[in-house]
Amino acid sequence: MIFHTPIMAMLLASSLSVAVMLWAAWFALQVVRHWDVSSGHARQLIMERRTYLVSTALVFVMVLELASLMLFVFNADKMAVMFVGAMCAVGTFNMNAYGMPALLLKVAVFFGASVWLLVNHADGKGRDYPFTRFKYAFLLGLAPLVVAAAAVQLAYFLNLDADVITSCCSKLFAPETTGIEAQMSAAPPGLALGMLFGGLALMLVLATLLRGRARGLYGLAALGFFAASLVAIISVVSSYIYEQPHHHCPFCILKPEYDYIGYMLYLPLFGGLSLALAAGLLSLLPMPASLRDTLPAMIRTSTAASAALFAAFGLLCLWIIWRSNLMLFY
Repeated sequence: MIFHTPIMAMLLASSLSVAVMLWAAWFALQVVRHWDVSSGHARQLIMERRTYLVSTALVFVMVLELASLMLFVFNADKMAVMFVGAMCAVGTFNMNAYGMPALLLKVAVFFGASVWLLVNHADGKGRDYPFTRFKYAFLLGLAPLVVAAAAVQLAYFLNLDADVITSCCSKLFAPETTGIEAQMSAAPPGLALGMLFGGLALMLVLATLLRGRARGLYGLAALGFFAASLVAIISVVSSYIYEQPHHHCPFCILKPEYDYIGYMLYLPLFGGLSLALAAGLLSLLPMPASLRDTLPAMIRTSTAASAALFAAFGLLCLWIIWRSNLMLFY
């Protein structure tokens, strides 16, 4: 299994990410302790020159981590045919105890990397690089997450065994079973859709009305909307895609027989949350004098883009419901 080409690519990518993150974390410790842009000390000048190299390498790694999540899920779905009992990525992830934790860690890294990229972009707009100390302190928190994700992913791949019978999605995403997946599947359709579209309306209102540091509330609300959207996908939207009221799997919708519509659902949802978190975080940071003219516009643009992606997600859900032959409400 370990010599499967996509697995080798993911292991190579994660090894590169870990190496760069550990190297950058060591540099970040120096920046957090000694960074002073007003100083003419030789140490400061060396850090200023080195930060260009480190930041460039980190941008490459962060983008690699964003792509890695999609490849991880796509490969799990493609490998389902290799395992007895697996119908989709769920069965592949459940081959051992490391699959689902690896997925959750990679999702966390995805959002962390997205936020870091946007903070780094904002930092580069200031002549004095005002967020340098903050973005490297943020990196120190993100680095252990990247290492953990790589380690758990390696353990997952090393423990794949084609002779083991796994559990398919119908066993997990079923209201009759136990666990958080079953609870999400059992959510009443009306309530789930009400939370989805009510939450979307709230997000659009907040994106329009909030100003200044209050935009931090938008990032917090986006987390709630993301959770409500996942519940709606599992309990209702997926059933409309399958046109089968008892099929609630959020991974089968990634399959070609459903026109890969799951990717069209998840990409705007994940992108919207990433932009919302970054906009919320940037709005809470002290306003640097060098960014007084550009940062507010950047935050507004990120918020507007986030709201647009959430709206696109909501419209796609409406289109799925409208075109489906399934009738859940009479």
